[in-house]
Amino acid sequence: MKDQFVVPARLKKTSFVLMGVGLLTLLIGLVAFRGEHSTRFWAGLLQNSSFFLLITLASTFFIAATTLAHGGWQIAFRRVPEAISMAVPVLAAILFIVVMILVFGGRDDIYHWVNPHHVAEDKILTWKSAFLNKGFFTIATILTLGLWVFFTVRLRKMSIEEDGWDLRPETGRKLLWRNTVVCGAFLVVFTLSVGSTTPWIWLMSIDAHWFSTMYSWYTFASTWVSGLALISLFVVYLKKHGYLTFVTEEHLHDLGKFMFAFSIFWTYLWFSQYMLIWYANMPEETEYFQPRVWGQWRPIFFLNLLINFVTPLLFLMKRDTKRNYTAVVFIAIVIIFGHWLDFWQMVSPGTVKDLVFPWFEFGLGLGFVGLIIFLVANQLTKAALVPKNHPYLKESIVHHT
Repeated sequence: MKDQFVVPARLKKTSFVLMGVGLLTLLIGLVAFRGEHSTRFWAGLLQNSSFFLLITLASTFFIAATTLAHGGWQIAFRRVPEAISMAVPVLAAILFIVVMILVFGGRDDIYHWVNPHHVAEDKILTWKSAFLNKGFFTIATILTLGLWVFFTVRLRKMSIEEDGWDLRPETGRKLLWRNTVVCGAFLVVFTLSVGSTTPWIWLMSIDAHWFSTMYSWYTFASTWVSGLALISLFVVYLKKHGYLTFVTEEHLHDLGKFMFAFSIFWTYLWFSQYMLIWYANMPEETEYFQPRVWGQWRPIFFLNLLINFVTPLLFLMKRDTKRNYTAVVFIAIVIIFGHWLDFWQMVSPGTVKDLVFPWFEFGLGLGFVGLIIFLVANQLTKAALVPKNHPYLKESIVHHT
C-alpha cells in the first residue's frame, strides 16, 4: 500500500507556474493600478485572500464537525483535509497584511468608515462606529486569525501524534475524548467568527450602510461548499496516483452528496437574503442590490446563480455522477470558480464600481491556487496518508452508502 506521499515533479511544476502567474499579475497590477486606479488592486487582494483563506479553513471545520458527529466514513482520507487546513497559517498572514494596510493606510475607497470625516458626516456610520473602527477591527482580526491558526495546527499535531499510540480500548477512548474537546472548542470559535462577526467586518463593511443578518451564513455556505470541492479534488488526485487505497466510490459519493446538498443550502440563503430585502424595500438595505440586480453587474449576479445552483443541481442529482472521478473533478472546479465569482461580485461593486473583465483578479486567484497546491502537497509528505491507529478506521474501510 502506497501510504507515504511523494510530490510528483509535474505537480510541483504546476504549483510554481501558477504562483509565477500570480506574482506576475501582482507586479503588473502595481504598475497598472496606481493613484486613483489603485482601488482595484487592493479590492482584488482582499477578495482573493479572504476567499482562499476561508475555503482552506473549511477543511478544519470538516475535521471538527465530523469528529463531533463521531463520523467514521471520512477517516480513510482524513489526512487530506488536514493537509489542506495547514495552508491556513500562511493565508491568514497574507490576509492580515492586506487588511491592516487597508485600515491603517486610510483606504476609504475600500472601507468608507476608516475616514473619520466620513463618519462624522454620516449618521449610519456614526451609529456603527462602536464596531466599525480601527481598534475593534484590528483586535477582532488578530483574535480570529490567531484562534483559527491555533486550532488548525493543534488538530494536525494531535493527529500525527496519534500514529504512535497503541490500539488498546482505553487509548482509543482517550483519543476520541481529546479530539472531541478540541473540535468542540474550535466549532464555538468558528460559529462566533465565520458564522457571525468576521464576514461583517472584512466584507460586509465595504458597503457600510447595508446590513444583512444572513450575510455571514451566506459567506459560510459559499466557502464551505468550495472547501468540500477542494477536498474532493485532492482525494481524486491521490486516488488517481495510487494512494488512499481504502478510499472507494462510496467515500466519493458522500463528498458528492455534501456538495449537492450545500449548493442547495447556498441557494436558499441567496434567495432568502435577496427576497427579504426586496420585500422590505428599505433604502439602506436595497442599496446593496441596486448595482448588482439593476445595474451593470446584473449579468454576473444571475450568472452566479446559474453556476452555483443550476449546474451542481443538474450534475450531482444522479447517483452515477457522484461516483465518477472525471465528473466530480469537473463539478468541483466549477463550484470553486463559481463561488470565487460570487466573492468578486460581493467585493467589486462596492469598491471598483464598474464592471470590467477580471483579468487581474483571476490572475491573483491562480497565484493563490498555486500556493495552496504547493503547501498541501508539502504537508501530505509529512505523515502517512492513513491515520493507522484511529478507532474508526475499520468503519471507514467498510463504509457503504
